[in-house]
Amino acid sequence: MDPIEACRLIMDTYAAKILVACARKPKHALELSRRLDIPIAACYRRIHVLEKSGLLRPVDRALTQQGKRIALYQSQLKNAYIFFEGGKLRVRFQMVTGQVEDFGGEWKEIKLLPEDEEEETVSGLVRPLNRDEDEEEADGKKKKPSRSESAV
Repeated sequence: MDPIEACRLIMDTYAAKILVACARKPKHALELSRRLDIPIAACYRRIHVLEKSGLLRPVDRALTQQGKRIALYQSQLKNAYIFFEGGKLRVRFQMVTGQVEDFGGEWKEIKLLPEDEEEETVSGLVRPLNRDEDEEEADGKKKKPSRSESAV
């Protein structure tokens, strides 16, 4: 799992609610759905994703009044850290077992633009390629092309 996927996983509203609700005491899907106001299908989907990632696991099975067995889930996540430093992103999950999982391994730089285009932006705004035109616009006057430039 890369750092962005790990961020999405724990920042998802339903997944975060489920992890918090199951941190201290195991709970079953119907209880989670009812208490957290999550549609039951969405609740089962998040449980499946969290279980697959190792952040949630079934720790017990209970018997309903109808005689049906249901799984009780408990969060395996103790702490989650998201680091963004110097244009690099890393996510660390500390599990209740003491195990630490770093997603993305070493610091992983996230490049949204190719390097040559990255220099053309300032705070998300695209800088004009021709710097002479930029300076002229800042002065409030537009330079007329010389005769040699207009002949081309």
